[in-house]
Amino acid sequence: MSNGGGGVGVKRVFIGAGCNRIVNNVSWGASDLTAQILTTLPGHKASVNCTQWLPNAKFAFKAKHLERHYLLSGDADGTIILWELSLLEGKWRNVSQVPESHKKGVTCIAGIMVSESESVFASTSSDGTVHIWEVTFPANIGGDCKLLCLDSLSVGSKPMVALSLAELPGNNGRIVLAMGGLDNKIHLYCGGRSEKFVHACELKGHTDWIRCLDFSLPLYSNGKTETILLVSSSQDKGIRIWKIVLIGEKKEEISLASYIKGPVLVAGTLSYQVSLESLLIGHEDWVYSVEWQPPSASQDGGAYCQPQSILSASMDKTMMIWQPERTSGIWMNVVTVGELSHCALGFYGGHWSSNGDSILAHGYGGSFHLWRNVGVDLDNWQPQKVPSGHFAAVSDISWARNGEYLLSVSHDQTTRIYAPWKNDASSDSDGWHEIARPQVHGHDINCVTIIRGKGNHRFVCGADEKVARVFEAPLSFLKTLGHAISQHSIFEDIQTGVQVLGANMSALGLSQKPIYAQNENDNTSSRVGSENIDTLETIPDAVPVVLTEPPIEDQLAWHTLWPESHKLYGHGNELFSLCCNHEGNLVASSCKAQSATVAEIWLWEVGSWKAVGRLQSHSLTVTQMEFSHDDKFLLTISRDRQFSVFAIKGAGTEEISHQLVARQEAHKRIIWACSWNPYGYEFATGSRDKTVKIWGLENQSSVKLLITLPPFKSSVTALSWVGLDKNRNNGLLAVGLENGLIELWSLSINRTNDGAIGGAPAATVAPFAQLDPVMCHVSTVNRLAWRNPEKRDDECSLQLASCGADHCVRLFDVKVT
Repeated sequence: MSNGGGGVGVKRVFIGAGCNRIVNNVSWGASDLTAQILTTLPGHKASVNCTQWLPNAKFAFKAKHLERHYLLSGDADGTIILWELSLLEGKWRNVSQVPESHKKGVTCIAGIMVSESESVFASTSSDGTVHIWEVTFPANIGGDCKLLCLDSLSVGSKPMVALSLAELPGNNGRIVLAMGGLDNKIHLYCGGRSEKFVHACELKGHTDWIRCLDFSLPLYSNGKTETILLVSSSQDKGIRIWKIVLIGEKKEEISLASYIKGPVLVAGTLSYQVSLESLLIGHEDWVYSVEWQPPSASQDGGAYCQPQSILSASMDKTMMIWQPERTSGIWMNVVTVGELSHCALGFYGGHWSSNGDSILAHGYGGSFHLWRNVGVDLDNWQPQKVPSGHFAAVSDISWARNGEYLLSVSHDQTTRIYAPWKNDASSDSDGWHEIARPQVHGHDINCVTIIRGKGNHRFVCGADEKVARVFEAPLSFLKTLGHAISQHSIFEDIQTGVQVLGANMSALGLSQKPIYAQNENDNTSSRVGSENIDTLETIPDAVPVVLTEPPIEDQLAWHTLWPESHKLYGHGNELFSLCCNHEGNLVASSCKAQSATVAEIWLWEVGSWKAVGRLQSHSLTVTQMEFSHDDKFLLTISRDRQFSVFAIKGAGTEEISHQLVARQEAHKRIIWACSWNPYGYEFATGSRDKTVKIWGLENQSSVKLLITLPPFKSSVTALSWVGLDKNRNNGLLAVGLENGLIELWSLSINRTNDGAIGGAPAATVAPFAQLDPVMCHVSTVNRLAWRNPEKRDDECSLQLASCGADHCVRLFDVKVT
């Protein structure tokens, strides 16, 4: 089977994903990677909690000649993996798994570069242990990294959640490890690569959990390095700077005055005075991270100078840069960025770029926020574009009827739209971006379908509630889409009839009310549902915006909502599946069910939104539905292991009639996926029993099994069939598996001249491509969808979209020769 990752026909176009919502999960390296998602590294079996680059941005000055950079990642099972990135080739490899795993989730990894080829890192876990490792990087490409465990420390019943390492001044090769956590104290340990780490002293002052620690690089005074600084942040909203100064050679020389200043740290023959340098007050909520600015200019001797500048990130929705005042030396807040809209819930961490001109935050909503200092003489921090995406499982996707954009829904309770921004100067000619967030909901969203008919863009979505909701594109989105795809003329006809400019969210976050375009004779805009009394439940009004370039997070989160036009009531449980026919005049919906009456499928007439049919056939949840290419048949599959085919007549006219044509137990386990042949009455079903079966509808009255594909290694959870050649009836079937992998199979149906299925065999299948695991999802593929297959100009190139439980939306180019 050909491997799609080697350029044999499948190329990755785009990945949309959010950040894991956890502290210590982001690390900015010294490799100057761009602000886009480049790849996925499959290997962890549990959610990744923390990452650490070797070297990270602080040690970028030691990385100028390095061809290979390394990344540590720790997960919720206690496993730590070391990855290697070759900068020249742009290739990644899984170097090794750190042999001594933690028994519980890894909470923090901190590392320092001791030399260009050696590093020391420490990891902490909720199992109450801290492991310290030395890693020696290979001299040759593809060589092995050598890992040596220097020490394992037990910290008791109150786990540590923050770590930092530094080399002590004085050139004696000793390393200081700072750790902090649930006991509100900072613990300093001292050790070396040839001796164990011993507890040296404690720093008291914080009154709540320690959340972050960061050592500075050595400070220069009179050409000597005798001082390093440690900055700490806490849930007590305060930031403390601690000074560690080399004071002498012998332990006996320490005076009483030294102990009054603060603890004395003894490392071998050297002693260090530790004292509180400054207390920084300014944040109004927990301060989750603090970080020293990386050095930017070298001293005369080639050594790098530590800038007196600290970045802090807090749950109060701001990041601050702190610097000492030139005259008094008092640390002041000199820059504040953030202050996001009401729907953001603060920052989990903030990081400097290696040259100090950019700062990156990641937030509660899985979002990234990037600011760059574009000022020449004065600081001027401006927001920049960053990757975005869902921060929970993506449950469904649907293409716009002409393939202009891709809509996705997720258990993060949002609906998002991705599109290529044709005139984005900052990326390639067809860079994909999230351009709108039409729905921000109060329930996990399970399913969505875009209405295929003419007119304005509309979609129906179903969530963990009994009502389906219909949304209609506002004027601001139509104009934005015109800018994105540089084809304003397509949308001018639609725009003339659209009066709704955007939408406002209700206080409970369920319905979205329209904001109407401003009346010509009136200075105020006529708004529905915005006459709220000023209570605790009122929320700020959204300001619909027409975007002329790809938006940043704050614009997406609040100003790109679509108004809800209808609610569809009828189901007895949470919505599970939706589909629309190709003509765009009929929508089918199903809900979670454990009985035949609840498992019925409802048909809705588009426009009037009346319930025009209730189809009964299954006894458990209907997991997916799809209309045939000519809308004459509706295929449904269920947890009851059966599929049903209904004949649908009269869609778009006065009376709609439906009849059950066939029902059959098709698999031994739950059927998760189905897809029709775009050129005929054949369809595929995929099941938890790891099989895919191809069926043919004969004489529009009975179903016959044509062929069963060879068994897969994992449950089949997603299918999508695209036609390649109408006359020869060739096609490609995309198969998504529970293990995250995606395979493509070529299908050919043998027909007689009158169109009936004939010949032996009735169908033939052959493997076409197996996508490289690095390109695929790392957990269940929830849905696959080919882009606009009916209106394809280029017969040789197709695009396939996928979404999965790993929070990702992915897009692939598939070349067919």
